[in-house]
Amino acid sequence: MTIHIGVGGWTYEPWRGTFYPPKHPQKRELDYAGEHLTGIEINGTYYGSQKPESFANWAAAVPDGFKFSVKASRFCTNRKQLADGAASIEKFLTQGLTQLGDRLGPILWQFMATKTFDRGDFARFLDLLPESQDGLPLRHAFEVRHESFRDPAFVDLARERNMAIVFADSDEFPCIDEATADFSYARLQRSRDDVATGYDEAALDHWAARAKAWAAGGRDAYIFFIAGAKVRNPAAAQALIARLGA
Repeated sequence: MTIHIGVGGWTYEPWRGTFYPPKHPQKRELDYAGEHLTGIEINGTYYGSQKPESFANWAAAVPDGFKFSVKASRFCTNRKQLADGAASIEKFLTQGLTQLGDRLGPILWQFMATKTFDRGDFARFLDLLPESQDGLPLRHAFEVRHESFRDPAFVDLARERNMAIVFADSDEFPCIDEATADFSYARLQRSRDDVATGYDEAALDHWAARAKAWAAGGRDAYIFFIAGAKVRNPAAAQALIARLGA
């Protein structure tokens, strides 16, 4: 098992001088992030397609063992009938993300808070998600944001397909804590601006223990500090990495 810990994206102006050293070249920010974190959640793919060479360049900028999770296009998930999204899913998967090679982590399928659970439609949607692309194995994780997904049928659908339900630590969205795959995916969203590391010592100890639990039994774990006091998230990730030796 491995534990990958990081943040959402790597281009954020308030990180310049706080996470990135002063006057650090912006074109080398990903290189720096790759040296100090063990994962990054790519958000740009949610809004639009990227070029194959961009994925290849990102992979080349980070060390062996680093993982990128890739957020799926909003055109795949923000629709009335998910099962009608085959063309959008194919476009997303064929844009070149496999150029990440062994740096490719899970694909994050994020749903709007207004999206409710329909078992039949969701099952048909899951049937559209391949186990591999261009010979590269794919892992799928779902962040759902409506209370209707607190349904054993949703958990069963994910478990039957070895797909993960995102553990979302947030006051705004339901937190479904179920192990449904051979990996875990957590998005921690409560960092505080008044704490240099985003989380106090007790909170970091708590998440270190949870990380070990998520990775139990040989499972990989992907943990990203998202939202909250975003300026503190790299420090939070580094503090958790230090606790785990990850």
